[in-house]
Parts: sequence; structure tokens; C-alpha cells
Amino acid sequence: MTIIDVVKALDGTICYACEGPGRHLGYVMASDLMSDVLLVDADDMLLVTSLASDQALRTAQIVGAMGVVVANGKPLPSTMVDVARSLGIPLATSPLSKYDCCVRIHKARMAEKQCGAGA
Repeated sequence: MTIIDVVKALDGTICYACEGPGRHLGYVMASDLMSDVLLVDADDMLLVTSLASDQALRTAQIVGAMGVVVANGKPLPSTMVDVARSLGIPLATSPLSKYDCCVRIHKARMAEKQCGAGA
């Protein structure tokens, strides 16, 4: 699952997507506390947050996240897309709550695994 697949599952909008096929989703971290995100050591993590600020992107860069989804339909500040572009981190928004984002991502990943197992 790439950031494009995630955004489709979340009825979201891509604000910035890196060029190329993109990294595949390994783990999901849902938090508004960036200090908690800094404690996670997981490869190819997707950050789902309600924190619509540059801080979320800078934290995502530090932990090596594969992308950031801003939940709850929060409007993004004008600088956020520019920061995502400069850091090379895909950025998307979703109208869903953080909880619903996690549920939908889980369901999409399970469906993807079932399709892969049958092939």
C-alpha cells in the first residue's frame, strides 16, 4: 500500500506527493503528540494526526515517516505544503477522524493481503 492507496481508502486529498512510485506502508502511528511520535522506531511509518502544522512534518522527517495524513478535515496552513515539498514528505488530508482513518487503513491492508494470498 502506497500513500496513493491510503488516500483513496480515506476519501482524502493529496496535497503533495513525491515523484515516483512511493514507499510502501509498514506501520501507522496516530497521534497529535509529536513527542510520542519521536519515541516510535518503525520503518515506513505513516503518521495520522489532527495537528495541522509544520511541526507534524518536521517530526515525520526525523522519524523517517513515509507520509503524513492530517485527519478531521482540518484546513492546512499555507506553509504546510511548502514544508512537505522541501522535506520530500507526502502530505494528505482526510475528512475522517483519526480512529476512522486507522480502521479504514486496516481494512484496506487486510483486503490487499487477501487478494495477494489468492494470487
